[in-house]
Amino acid sequence: MLQTTERHALFIDNESVAPASGESLPVIDPSDGRVFAQIARGNTADVDHAVRAARRAYDGSGTEPAAGPWGRTDAAQRGRILRRWADLVEAERETLARIESRDTGKPLAQARTDAQALARYFEFYAGAADKLHGQTIPYRHGYTVLTLREPHGVTGHIIPWNYPMQIFGRSLGAALAAGNACVVKPAEDACLSLLRVAQLGAQAGLPPGALNLVTGLGGEAGQALAGHPGIDHVSFTGSPDTGRRVAQAAATHHCPVTLELGGKSPQLVFADADIEAALPVLMRAIVQNAGQTCSAGSRVLIEASIYDRVLGLLAERFAALRAGPAHADLDLGPLVSGRQQRRVREFLSEAQAGGLDFAAQGAVVDDAPAEGFYQAPVLLAGVPPSHRVAQEEIFGPVLVASRFEDEAHAVALANGTPYGLVAGLWTRDGARQLRLARQLRAGQVFVNNYGAGGGVELPFGGVGRSGYGREKGFEALYAFTALKTVALHHG
Repeated sequence: MLQTTERHALFIDNESVAPASGESLPVIDPSDGRVFAQIARGNTADVDHAVRAARRAYDGSGTEPAAGPWGRTDAAQRGRILRRWADLVEAERETLARIESRDTGKPLAQARTDAQALARYFEFYAGAADKLHGQTIPYRHGYTVLTLREPHGVTGHIIPWNYPMQIFGRSLGAALAAGNACVVKPAEDACLSLLRVAQLGAQAGLPPGALNLVTGLGGEAGQALAGHPGIDHVSFTGSPDTGRRVAQAAATHHCPVTLELGGKSPQLVFADADIEAALPVLMRAIVQNAGQTCSAGSRVLIEASIYDRVLGLLAERFAALRAGPAHADLDLGPLVSGRQQRRVREFLSEAQAGGLDFAAQGAVVDDAPAEGFYQAPVLLAGVPPSHRVAQEEIFGPVLVASRFEDEAHAVALANGTPYGLVAGLWTRDGARQLRLARQLRAGQVFVNNYGAGGGVELPFGGVGRSGYGREKGFEALYAFTALKTVALHHG
Protein backbone atom coordinates (compact mmCIF):
# COMPACT_ATOMS: atom_id res chain seq x y z
CA MET A 1 0.00 0.00 0.00
CA LEU A 2 1.07 3.56 -0.70
CA GLN A 3 2.11 5.62 2.32
CA THR A 4 1.00 9.11 3.27
CA THR A 5 4.55 10.35 2.83
CA GLU A 6 4.75 9.34 -0.80
CA ARG A 7 5.13 12.28 -3.20
CA HIS A 8 4.86 11.98 -6.96
CA ALA A 9 6.59 14.27 -9.45
CA LEU A 10 5.81 15.11 -13.06
CA PHE A 11 7.11 12.82 -15.81
CA ILE A 12 8.89 14.75 -18.57
CA ASP A 13 11.65 13.55 -20.91
CA ASN A 14 11.56 10.13 -19.21
CA GLU A 15 12.51 11.73 -15.89
CA SER A 16 10.76 12.66 -12.65
CA VAL A 17 10.56 16.45 -12.60
CA ALA A 18 9.52 18.76 -9.76
CA PRO A 19 6.73 21.21 -10.65
CA ALA A 20 7.71 24.80 -11.34
CA SER A 21 5.51 26.01 -8.49
CA GLY A 22 6.90 23.55 -5.95
CA GLU A 23 3.30 22.89 -4.92
CA SER A 24 1.46 19.61 -4.54
CA LEU A 25 -2.10 18.29 -4.33
CA PRO A 26 -3.45 15.72 -1.87
CA VAL A 27 -4.53 12.27 -3.05
CA ILE A 28 -7.54 11.02 -1.08
CA ASP A 29 -8.54 7.38 -0.64
CA PRO A 30 -12.28 7.29 -1.51
CA SER A 31 -12.79 4.29 0.76
CA ASP A 32 -11.89 6.15 3.96
CA GLY A 33 -11.54 9.83 3.01
CA ARG A 34 -7.88 9.97 4.10
CA VAL A 35 -4.95 11.58 2.31
CA PHE A 36 -2.39 8.93 1.44
CA ALA A 37 -0.13 10.60 -1.14
CA GLN A 38 0.72 13.87 -2.89
CA ILE A 39 0.92 14.66 -6.60
CA ALA A 40 2.70 17.58 -8.24
CA ARG A 41 0.57 20.62 -9.02
CA GLY A 42 1.67 21.30 -12.56
CA ASN A 43 0.94 24.67 -14.15
CA THR A 44 1.35 26.52 -17.46
CA ALA A 45 5.16 26.50 -17.17
CA ASP A 46 5.20 22.73 -16.66
CA VAL A 47 2.89 22.16 -19.61
CA ASP A 48 5.17 24.30 -21.76
CA HIS A 49 8.17 22.27 -20.57
CA ALA A 50 6.39 19.04 -21.53
CA VAL A 51 5.29 20.33 -24.94
CA ARG A 52 8.83 21.46 -25.77
CA ALA A 53 10.13 18.02 -24.77
CA ALA A 54 7.55 16.38 -27.03
CA ARG A 55 8.45 18.69 -29.91
CA ARG A 56 12.13 17.75 -29.58
CA ALA A 57 11.20 14.08 -29.59
CA TYR A 58 9.13 14.53 -32.72
CA ASP A 59 10.89 17.30 -34.68
CA GLY A 60 14.38 17.36 -33.15
CA SER A 61 16.18 20.68 -33.05
CA GLY A 62 15.68 21.65 -36.70
CA THR A 63 12.75 22.82 -38.80
CA GLU A 64 12.24 19.56 -40.67
CA PRO A 65 9.10 17.76 -39.45
CA ALA A 66 9.50 14.35 -37.84
CA ALA A 67 13.29 14.67 -37.57
CA GLY A 68 13.50 13.92 -33.84
CA PRO A 69 14.28 10.53 -32.28
CA TRP A 70 10.61 9.58 -32.06
CA GLY A 71 9.65 11.23 -35.34
CA ARG A 72 12.30 9.11 -37.12
CA THR A 73 11.19 5.86 -35.48
CA ASP A 74 9.57 3.70 -38.15
CA ALA A 75 6.21 2.05 -37.74
CA ALA A 76 7.54 -1.46 -37.15
CA GLN A 77 9.79 -0.25 -34.33
CA ARG A 78 6.94 1.74 -32.78
CA GLY A 79 4.96 -1.49 -32.79
CA ARG A 80 7.78 -3.38 -31.06
CA ILE A 81 7.97 -0.75 -28.32
CA LEU A 82 4.22 -0.90 -27.74
CA ARG A 83 4.40 -4.70 -27.63
CA ARG A 84 7.13 -4.59 -24.97
CA TRP A 85 5.07 -2.03 -23.07
CA ALA A 86 2.08 -4.36 -23.13
CA ASP A 87 4.22 -7.17 -21.71
CA LEU A 88 5.52 -4.92 -18.91
CA VAL A 89 1.98 -3.85 -18.00
CA GLU A 90 0.87 -7.46 -17.94
CA ALA A 91 3.79 -8.37 -15.68
CA GLU A 92 2.80 -5.59 -13.25
CA ARG A 93 -0.93 -6.11 -13.63
CA GLU A 94 -1.55 -6.80 -9.94
CA THR A 95 0.52 -3.83 -8.74
CA LEU A 96 -1.18 -1.46 -11.18
CA ALA A 97 -4.61 -2.79 -10.21
CA ARG A 98 -3.93 -2.21 -6.51
CA ILE A 99 -2.74 1.34 -7.18
CA GLU A 100 -5.81 2.14 -9.27
CA SER A 101 -8.22 0.45 -6.86
CA ARG A 102 -7.06 2.55 -3.95
CA ASP A 103 -6.85 5.74 -6.02
CA THR A 104 -10.32 5.47 -7.60
CA GLY A 105 -12.21 3.38 -5.06
CA LYS A 106 -13.21 0.72 -7.59
CA PRO A 107 -13.25 -2.93 -6.45
CA LEU A 108 -10.00 -4.75 -7.05
CA ALA A 109 -11.54 -7.15 -9.57
CA GLN A 110 -12.59 -4.20 -11.75
CA ALA A 111 -9.14 -2.62 -11.44
CA ARG A 112 -7.53 -5.89 -12.56
CA THR A 113 -9.78 -5.86 -15.62
CA ASP A 114 -8.68 -2.29 -16.35
CA ALA A 115 -5.00 -3.23 -16.17
CA GLN A 116 -5.61 -6.14 -18.50
CA ALA A 117 -7.47 -3.85 -20.91
CA LEU A 118 -4.54 -1.41 -20.88
CA ALA A 119 -2.18 -4.20 -21.92
CA ARG A 120 -4.64 -5.24 -24.64
CA TYR A 121 -4.78 -1.69 -26.04
CA PHE A 122 -0.99 -1.58 -26.34
CA GLU A 123 -1.02 -5.05 -27.87
CA PHE A 124 -3.68 -4.09 -30.43
CA TYR A 125 -1.99 -0.88 -31.50
CA ALA A 126 1.40 -2.58 -31.56
CA GLY A 127 0.03 -4.80 -34.30
CA ALA A 128 -1.69 -1.91 -36.06
CA ALA A 129 1.25 0.52 -36.19
CA ASP A 130 2.63 -0.74 -39.52
CA LYS A 131 -0.78 -1.28 -41.09
CA LEU A 132 -1.85 2.33 -41.39
CA HIS A 133 -2.03 2.57 -45.16
CA GLY A 134 -2.79 5.30 -47.67
CA GLN A 135 -4.44 4.91 -51.05
CA THR A 136 -3.89 5.48 -54.73
CA ILE A 137 -6.61 7.42 -56.52
CA PRO A 138 -7.48 7.06 -60.21
CA TYR A 139 -7.03 10.42 -61.91
CA ARG A 140 -6.26 11.98 -65.29
CA HIS A 141 -3.90 10.41 -67.78
CA GLY A 142 -0.29 11.22 -66.99
CA TYR A 143 -0.89 11.53 -63.25
CA THR A 144 -0.41 9.23 -60.28
CA VAL A 145 -2.19 10.39 -57.14
CA LEU A 146 -1.72 8.93 -53.71
CA THR A 147 -2.63 9.71 -50.14
CA LEU A 148 -0.40 9.49 -47.09
CA ARG A 149 -1.42 9.33 -43.44
CA GLU A 150 1.02 11.33 -41.36
CA PRO A 151 1.07 11.92 -37.59
CA HIS A 152 -0.20 15.28 -36.39
CA GLY A 153 3.07 15.80 -34.52
CA VAL A 154 2.46 16.52 -30.83
CA THR A 155 -0.87 15.49 -29.35
CA GLY A 156 -2.44 16.49 -26.03
CA HIS A 157 -4.46 14.02 -23.97
CA ILE A 158 -6.72 14.94 -21.05
CA ILE A 159 -7.59 11.72 -19.20
CA PRO A 160 -10.52 11.40 -16.74
CA TRP A 161 -10.55 9.81 -13.29
CA ASN A 162 -13.09 7.03 -13.82
CA TYR A 163 -10.96 4.70 -15.99
CA PRO A 164 -7.42 6.11 -15.97
CA MET A 165 -5.64 3.05 -17.35
CA GLN A 166 -8.25 2.08 -19.91
CA ILE A 167 -8.66 5.55 -21.38
CA PHE A 168 -4.91 6.14 -21.33
CA GLY A 169 -4.50 2.93 -23.33
CA ARG A 170 -7.07 3.69 -25.99
CA SER A 171 -5.92 7.28 -26.45
CA LEU A 172 -2.13 7.04 -26.07
CA GLY A 173 -1.84 3.63 -27.72
CA ALA A 174 -3.34 4.94 -30.94
CA ALA A 175 -1.50 8.27 -30.87
CA LEU A 176 1.92 6.70 -30.33
CA ALA A 177 1.29 3.93 -32.85
CA ALA A 178 0.54 6.63 -35.44
CA GLY A 179 3.87 8.31 -34.61
CA ASN A 180 2.83 11.27 -32.47
CA ALA A 181 4.69 12.48 -29.39
CA CYS A 182 2.29 12.96 -26.49
CA VAL A 183 1.63 15.22 -23.53
CA VAL A 184 -0.86 13.91 -20.98
CA LYS A 185 -2.82 15.72 -18.28
CA PRO A 186 -4.42 13.03 -16.12
CA ALA A 187 -7.22 13.79 -13.68
CA GLU A 188 -6.10 15.06 -10.31
CA ASP A 189 -8.57 12.70 -8.61
CA ALA A 190 -6.91 9.54 -9.99
CA CYS A 191 -3.57 9.47 -11.76
CA LEU A 192 -1.14 7.35 -9.73
CA SER A 193 -1.39 4.28 -11.95
CA LEU A 194 -0.54 6.37 -15.02
CA LEU A 195 2.66 7.69 -13.48
CA ARG A 196 3.81 4.10 -13.09
CA VAL A 197 2.63 3.18 -16.59
CA ALA A 198 4.69 6.08 -18.00
CA GLN A 199 7.79 4.71 -16.30
CA LEU A 200 7.09 1.32 -17.88
CA GLY A 201 6.85 3.05 -21.27
CA ALA A 202 10.38 4.40 -20.84
CA GLN A 203 11.54 0.89 -19.91
CA ALA A 204 9.89 -0.43 -23.07
CA GLY A 205 11.98 1.92 -25.22
CA LEU A 206 10.05 5.17 -25.66
CA PRO A 207 12.72 7.84 -26.20
CA PRO A 208 12.77 10.93 -23.94
CA GLY A 209 9.93 13.28 -24.78
CA ALA A 210 7.76 10.79 -26.65
CA LEU A 211 5.49 10.59 -23.59
CA ASN A 212 5.14 13.27 -20.92
CA LEU A 213 2.72 13.51 -17.96
CA VAL A 214 1.81 16.73 -16.19
CA THR A 215 -0.41 16.23 -13.17
CA GLY A 216 -2.42 19.11 -11.78
CA LEU A 217 -5.79 20.82 -11.81
CA GLY A 218 -7.98 20.88 -14.89
CA GLY A 219 -8.46 24.65 -14.78
CA GLU A 220 -4.69 25.15 -14.66
CA ALA A 221 -2.70 22.39 -16.38
CA GLY A 222 -5.61 21.05 -18.44
CA GLN A 223 -6.61 24.42 -19.83
CA ALA A 224 -2.97 25.28 -20.54
CA LEU A 225 -2.56 22.06 -22.50
CA ALA A 226 -5.74 22.53 -24.55
CA GLY A 227 -4.74 26.05 -25.53
CA HIS A 228 -1.01 25.50 -26.09
CA PRO A 229 0.05 26.52 -29.63
CA GLY A 230 2.56 23.66 -29.74
CA ILE A 231 -0.20 21.04 -29.59
CA ASP A 232 -1.43 19.72 -32.95
CA HIS A 233 -4.41 17.66 -31.75
CA VAL A 234 -6.28 17.31 -28.45
CA SER A 235 -8.07 14.23 -27.19
CA PHE A 236 -10.41 14.88 -24.26
CA THR A 237 -12.61 12.55 -22.24
CA GLY A 238 -14.82 14.09 -19.59
CA SER A 239 -17.93 16.17 -19.02
CA PRO A 240 -19.75 18.03 -21.83
CA ASP A 241 -19.23 21.44 -20.22
CA THR A 242 -15.49 20.92 -19.76
CA GLY A 243 -15.31 19.49 -23.28
CA ARG A 244 -16.78 22.72 -24.63
CA ARG A 245 -14.09 24.75 -22.85
CA VAL A 246 -11.37 22.45 -24.17
CA ALA A 247 -12.64 22.82 -27.73
CA GLN A 248 -12.81 26.60 -27.37
CA ALA A 249 -9.25 26.77 -26.06
CA ALA A 250 -7.95 24.54 -28.88
CA ALA A 251 -9.82 26.60 -31.47
CA THR A 252 -7.67 29.64 -30.68
CA HIS A 253 -4.89 28.00 -32.69
CA HIS A 254 -7.12 25.95 -35.02
CA CYS A 255 -6.29 22.70 -33.29
CA PRO A 256 -8.56 19.71 -34.02
CA VAL A 257 -10.09 17.85 -31.08
CA THR A 258 -11.67 14.53 -30.27
CA LEU A 259 -14.32 14.81 -27.56
CA GLU A 260 -15.62 11.76 -25.73
CA LEU A 261 -18.19 13.22 -23.36
CA GLY A 262 -21.15 12.13 -21.30
CA GLY A 263 -24.06 9.80 -21.86
CA LYS A 264 -27.56 8.94 -20.73
CA SER A 265 -27.60 5.62 -22.47
CA PRO A 266 -30.86 3.66 -22.77
CA GLN A 267 -31.46 -0.07 -22.83
CA LEU A 268 -34.69 -1.06 -24.55
CA VAL A 269 -36.29 -4.29 -23.37
CA PHE A 270 -39.09 -5.68 -25.55
CA ALA A 271 -41.61 -8.34 -24.55
CA ASP A 272 -39.92 -10.95 -26.76
CA ALA A 273 -36.49 -10.44 -25.15
CA ASP A 274 -34.58 -13.15 -23.30
CA ILE A 275 -35.17 -11.60 -19.87
CA GLU A 276 -32.91 -14.00 -17.98
CA ALA A 277 -30.01 -13.13 -20.28
CA ALA A 278 -30.75 -9.40 -20.09
CA LEU A 279 -31.03 -8.99 -16.31
CA PRO A 280 -27.38 -9.48 -15.30
CA VAL A 281 -26.24 -7.26 -18.17
CA LEU A 282 -28.69 -4.51 -17.22
CA MET A 283 -27.29 -4.67 -13.68
CA ARG A 284 -23.62 -4.62 -14.65
CA ALA A 285 -24.16 -1.72 -17.02
CA ILE A 286 -25.11 0.59 -14.13
CA VAL A 287 -23.26 -0.95 -11.17
CA GLN A 288 -19.85 -1.23 -12.83
CA ASN A 289 -17.48 1.36 -11.37
CA ALA A 290 -20.34 2.57 -9.15
CA GLY A 291 -22.09 3.97 -12.22
CA GLN A 292 -19.18 6.31 -12.95
CA THR A 293 -19.01 5.29 -16.60
CA CYS A 294 -19.83 7.52 -19.56
CA SER A 295 -21.43 4.57 -21.36
CA ALA A 296 -23.35 3.33 -18.29
CA GLY A 297 -26.77 1.93 -19.13
CA SER A 298 -28.44 4.48 -16.85
CA ARG A 299 -31.95 4.21 -18.36
CA VAL A 300 -33.93 1.01 -18.85
CA LEU A 301 -36.99 1.32 -21.09
CA ILE A 302 -39.35 -1.65 -20.71
CA GLU A 303 -42.32 -2.63 -22.85
CA ALA A 304 -45.57 -2.08 -20.92
CA SER A 305 -46.75 -5.71 -21.06
CA ILE A 306 -43.65 -6.93 -19.14
CA TYR A 307 -42.87 -3.77 -17.18
CA ASP A 308 -44.06 -4.95 -13.77
CA ARG A 309 -42.36 -8.34 -14.12
CA VAL A 310 -38.98 -6.95 -15.22
CA LEU A 311 -39.09 -4.15 -12.65
CA GLY A 312 -39.74 -6.69 -9.90
CA LEU A 313 -36.81 -8.85 -10.99
CA LEU A 314 -34.54 -5.80 -11.15
CA ALA A 315 -35.71 -4.70 -7.70
CA GLU A 316 -34.76 -8.08 -6.23
CA ARG A 317 -31.29 -7.82 -7.67
CA PHE A 318 -30.82 -4.21 -6.61
CA ALA A 319 -31.82 -5.00 -3.03
CA ALA A 320 -29.04 -7.63 -2.88
CA LEU A 321 -26.26 -5.26 -4.00
CA ARG A 322 -23.60 -4.20 -1.52
CA ALA A 323 -21.20 -1.25 -1.60
CA GLY A 324 -18.05 -1.10 0.51
CA PRO A 325 -14.32 -0.37 0.58
CA ALA A 326 -12.37 -1.05 -2.59
CA HIS A 327 -10.28 -3.77 -0.95
CA ALA A 328 -13.43 -5.69 0.06
CA ASP A 329 -14.11 -6.37 -3.65
CA LEU A 330 -17.89 -6.12 -3.36
CA ASP A 331 -20.44 -5.26 -6.05
CA LEU A 332 -19.29 -1.67 -6.03
CA GLY A 333 -16.88 0.58 -4.20
CA PRO A 334 -17.21 4.22 -3.13
CA LEU A 335 -17.62 7.13 -5.48
CA VAL A 336 -14.35 8.79 -6.39
CA SER A 337 -14.71 11.94 -4.25
CA GLY A 338 -16.88 13.84 -1.84
CA ARG A 339 -17.76 16.16 -4.71
CA GLN A 340 -19.11 13.29 -6.77
CA GLN A 341 -20.98 11.89 -3.78
CA ARG A 342 -22.70 15.25 -3.23
CA ARG A 343 -23.68 15.38 -6.91
CA VAL A 344 -25.39 11.98 -6.81
CA ARG A 345 -27.13 12.78 -3.52
CA GLU A 346 -28.50 16.03 -4.96
CA PHE A 347 -30.14 14.10 -7.81
CA LEU A 348 -31.62 11.57 -5.40
CA SER A 349 -32.90 14.30 -3.07
CA GLU A 350 -34.63 15.94 -6.01
CA ALA A 351 -36.14 12.60 -7.02
CA GLN A 352 -37.41 12.04 -3.50
CA ALA A 353 -38.84 15.54 -3.24
CA GLY A 354 -40.61 14.98 -6.56
CA GLY A 355 -42.31 11.84 -5.30
CA LEU A 356 -40.53 9.40 -7.59
CA ASP A 357 -40.80 5.71 -6.80
CA PHE A 358 -37.64 4.34 -5.14
CA ALA A 359 -38.39 0.79 -6.28
CA ALA A 360 -35.30 -0.74 -4.66
CA GLN A 361 -32.06 0.19 -3.00
CA GLY A 362 -28.92 -1.73 -2.16
CA ALA A 363 -26.89 -1.15 0.97
CA VAL A 364 -23.54 0.13 2.17
CA VAL A 365 -21.92 -2.52 4.38
CA ASP A 366 -21.79 -1.78 8.10
CA ASP A 367 -18.00 -1.76 8.32
CA ALA A 368 -17.54 0.82 5.56
CA PRO A 369 -15.68 3.83 7.02
CA ALA A 370 -18.02 6.72 7.69
CA GLU A 371 -15.58 9.11 6.00
CA GLY A 372 -15.70 7.17 2.71
CA PHE A 373 -17.68 8.41 -0.30
CA TYR A 374 -20.31 5.67 -0.49
CA GLN A 375 -23.61 5.58 -2.33
CA ALA A 376 -25.94 2.59 -2.27
CA PRO A 377 -27.30 1.66 -5.74
CA VAL A 378 -30.84 2.90 -6.39
CA LEU A 379 -33.58 1.81 -8.81
CA LEU A 380 -36.06 4.58 -9.66
CA ALA A 381 -39.33 3.51 -11.30
CA GLY A 382 -41.99 5.21 -13.36
CA VAL A 383 -39.84 8.24 -14.04
CA PRO A 384 -41.37 10.83 -16.41
CA PRO A 385 -39.11 11.22 -19.46
CA SER A 386 -38.81 14.98 -18.90
CA HIS A 387 -37.59 14.65 -15.31
CA ARG A 388 -34.04 15.74 -14.60
CA VAL A 389 -32.96 12.26 -13.46
CA ALA A 390 -34.08 10.89 -16.85
CA GLN A 391 -32.40 13.65 -18.84
CA GLU A 392 -29.07 14.41 -17.16
CA GLU A 393 -26.03 12.28 -16.50
CA ILE A 394 -25.92 11.42 -12.79
CA PHE A 395 -22.65 9.47 -12.93
CA GLY A 396 -23.54 7.23 -10.05
CA PRO A 397 -25.27 3.88 -9.41
CA VAL A 398 -28.77 5.11 -10.20
CA LEU A 399 -30.92 3.25 -12.76
CA VAL A 400 -34.00 5.04 -14.12
CA ALA A 401 -36.82 2.76 -15.31
CA SER A 402 -39.63 3.84 -17.65
CA ARG A 403 -42.23 1.99 -19.70
CA PHE A 404 -43.04 2.24 -23.39
CA GLU A 405 -46.12 1.20 -25.35
CA ASP A 406 -44.74 0.31 -28.77
CA GLU A 407 -41.66 0.51 -30.96
CA ALA A 408 -42.17 4.13 -32.00
CA HIS A 409 -42.63 5.16 -28.37
CA ALA A 410 -39.47 3.28 -27.37
CA VAL A 411 -37.40 5.05 -30.01
CA ALA A 412 -38.81 8.45 -29.05
CA LEU A 413 -37.89 7.88 -25.39
CA ALA A 414 -34.45 6.50 -26.24
CA ASN A 415 -33.65 9.49 -28.46
CA GLY A 416 -35.28 11.97 -26.09
CA THR A 417 -32.14 13.31 -24.37
CA PRO A 418 -29.32 15.57 -25.64
CA TYR A 419 -26.91 12.61 -25.47
CA GLY A 420 -26.14 9.94 -28.03
CA LEU A 421 -23.34 7.67 -26.85
CA VAL A 422 -24.54 4.05 -26.46
CA ALA A 423 -27.83 2.17 -26.68
CA GLY A 424 -28.77 -1.41 -25.84
CA LEU A 425 -31.57 -3.31 -27.55
CA TRP A 426 -33.09 -6.54 -26.22
CA THR A 427 -35.37 -8.37 -28.67
CA ARG A 428 -35.47 -11.67 -30.61
CA ASP A 429 -37.14 -9.98 -33.61
CA GLY A 430 -34.47 -9.76 -36.30
CA ALA A 431 -36.29 -7.13 -38.36
CA ARG A 432 -36.73 -4.96 -35.26
CA GLN A 433 -33.05 -5.36 -34.42
CA LEU A 434 -32.06 -3.86 -37.77
CA ARG A 435 -34.75 -1.17 -37.80
CA LEU A 436 -33.91 0.15 -34.38
CA ALA A 437 -30.16 -0.14 -34.82
CA ARG A 438 -30.62 2.44 -37.56
CA GLN A 439 -33.18 4.59 -35.72
CA LEU A 440 -31.42 4.88 -32.37
CA ARG A 441 -29.35 8.04 -32.03
CA ALA A 442 -26.10 6.66 -30.65
CA GLY A 443 -22.49 6.07 -31.61
CA GLN A 444 -22.78 2.41 -30.60
CA VAL A 445 -25.81 0.11 -30.56
CA PHE A 446 -25.56 -3.28 -28.85
CA VAL A 447 -28.20 -5.90 -29.67
CA ASN A 448 -28.80 -8.55 -27.00
CA ASN A 449 -25.56 -7.53 -25.31
CA TYR A 450 -24.08 -4.35 -23.91
CA GLY A 451 -20.57 -2.99 -24.07
CA ALA A 452 -19.20 -5.94 -26.03
CA GLY A 453 -16.70 -6.76 -23.31
CA GLY A 454 -14.71 -3.55 -23.70
CA GLY A 455 -14.12 -4.14 -27.37
CA VAL A 456 -10.68 -2.64 -28.00
CA GLU A 457 -11.32 -3.18 -31.71
CA LEU A 458 -14.70 -1.37 -31.78
CA PRO A 459 -14.84 2.36 -32.67
CA PHE A 460 -16.26 4.34 -29.76
CA GLY A 461 -17.75 7.82 -29.54
CA GLY A 462 -21.01 9.68 -29.67
CA VAL A 463 -23.16 12.37 -31.19
CA GLY A 464 -24.83 15.44 -29.76
CA ARG A 465 -23.87 16.21 -26.18
CA SER A 466 -21.84 12.99 -26.13
CA GLY A 467 -19.16 14.58 -28.30
CA TYR A 468 -17.58 13.86 -31.66
CA GLY A 469 -14.72 11.92 -33.14
CA ARG A 470 -13.95 8.25 -32.47
CA GLU A 471 -11.57 6.33 -30.25
CA LYS A 472 -10.63 2.65 -30.27
CA GLY A 473 -10.06 0.43 -33.28
CA PHE A 474 -8.55 1.74 -36.48
CA GLU A 475 -10.76 4.83 -36.38
CA ALA A 476 -8.57 6.13 -33.54
CA LEU A 477 -5.47 5.68 -35.67
CA TYR A 478 -7.06 7.71 -38.45
CA ALA A 479 -8.01 10.44 -35.96
CA PHE A 480 -4.38 10.76 -34.87
CA THR A 481 -3.17 11.38 -38.42
CA ALA A 482 -3.53 14.06 -41.05
CA LEU A 483 -4.28 13.00 -44.62
CA LYS A 484 -1.93 14.30 -47.29
CA THR A 485 -2.68 14.06 -51.02
CA VAL A 486 0.28 13.82 -53.43
CA ALA A 487 -0.39 14.32 -57.15
CA LEU A 488 2.49 13.32 -59.47
CA HIS A 489 2.51 14.53 -63.08
CA HIS A 490 4.76 12.28 -65.12
CA GLY A 491 3.29 12.58 -68.59
